[in-house]
Amino acid sequence: MTLRELASRTSVTESFLSQVERGVASPSVASLQRIARGLGMSIAQLFAGGSSAGRVVRHDDRRRVAYQGLGALDEFLTPPTATRLQLILSTVEPGGGTGDEPYTHESDEEVVFVLDGELDLWVADEHYHLGAGDAITYPSRLPHRNVNRGTAPARILFCLTPPSF
Repeated sequence: MTLRELASRTSVTESFLSQVERGVASPSVASLQRIARGLGMSIAQLFAGGSSAGRVVRHDDRRRVAYQGLGALDEFLTPPTATRLQLILSTVEPGGGTGDEPYTHESDEEVVFVLDGELDLWVADEHYHLGAGDAITYPSRLPHRNVNRGTAPARILFCLTPPSF
């Protein structure tokens, strides 16, 4: 597939796709999701390594997605073969998050549990400030985004059912 074909499928410019491909630009989560969908993949599949026969995900074997420029790192705690549940451990640096553009995905529900730090979360038109120990559940099909406005890294557990990320 050419960059021009992918650009027409994703509403992302050809020049931006070229910059992402060369590591010059960093897409927001929403843009990365459109790129993955344009390729017929999920974000996790874009970064998946070799497949494992077991259901155990060892610490050193976690699939990791670093969102350069967004100050966020996702670690997938469930194997790529999981079909009903997806757990993602996310570390968001101060000022980091998913980007300014809200996004949606095809999971039915999402649970966000803040392990450490704090997180500002917008779901549709509602804003929530979450601290360590706070949890929220919402439909993943509603536009949402987040940012860590705190002074320390935030560690967040995202639970999606079914997997869509």
